[in-house]
Amino acid sequence: MDDELDGLLAQVLARTDTADPRLAEIFRSAVTHLHAFVREVRPTEQEWLRGLDFLVRTGQTCTGTRNEFILLSDMLGLTSAVDAVAHPGPPEATPSSVEGPFHSPAPRRALGATIAEGPEHGRAEPTFVHGRVTDCEGTPVPGATVDIWQADDAGFYDTQDGEQPPGNLRGLFTTDEDGRYWFSSVLPSSYPVPTDGPVGELLTALGRHPMRPAHIHYHVEAEGFRPLTTHVFVAGDEYLGSDAAFAVKDALVVAPEPREDGVLGFAFDIRLVPA
Repeated sequence: MDDELDGLLAQVLARTDTADPRLAEIFRSAVTHLHAFVREVRPTEQEWLRGLDFLVRTGQTCTGTRNEFILLSDMLGLTSAVDAVAHPGPPEATPSSVEGPFHSPAPRRALGATIAEGPEHGRAEPTFVHGRVTDCEGTPVPGATVDIWQADDAGFYDTQDGEQPPGNLRGLFTTDEDGRYWFSSVLPSSYPVPTDGPVGELLTALGRHPMRPAHIHYHVEAEGFRPLTTHVFVAGDEYLGSDAAFAVKDALVVAPEPREDGVLGFAFDIRLVPA
């Protein structure tokens, strides 16, 4: 049997004929690992077809505002693994993290604006978010673009909740001459990833919870620097140690602190790596 499987793999690899060396490397490695999986697990035909059906239904669940395949990648820890190998950097740099499946274009807003324009505005805990964008030595980076998105206090993004106006809890900001950014929002909540699709079925079958700790998403770009996608997590959240997306890093956990005006202050500085 093993000789037969070796011969089959050799035939598949021998028919790889592309002028793109990177494509050839990726394809050959993927096929080799997939064949090794079959050799190790020895799935029945019914099990294999059930797996293919899971992938088909994952694709069918995707919409313009929901990507079930990104969610699957996140829940398997694969997105975090790719992030780790794709974004090495000095220890002084802000760690990157997964983008997640809920990013969409944010409205451009002035520094100091509020991004909370939905029903959460008078319901959730007001929070003032601020920080500086610098290089790894602490030199300010003016004119950096800071793209923000987050869920509300009930754990929903605007694309999931018809009560929220489009672009709610999202904002596109430009840092000032000192690299500073600031805006008003509400304290986010931990929330479950969507469980009404194939990925939810998988989590249930594996006995895993779907919860993500409370966080705010960032995507930061500046000329001369490598773009950064990351999170900032709320300290004390009960799911920090078991994030369903495996995305929590110690340097990304921040404790909100009360300000004199009674609003929570949430400070998060960002250090970029040169391009």
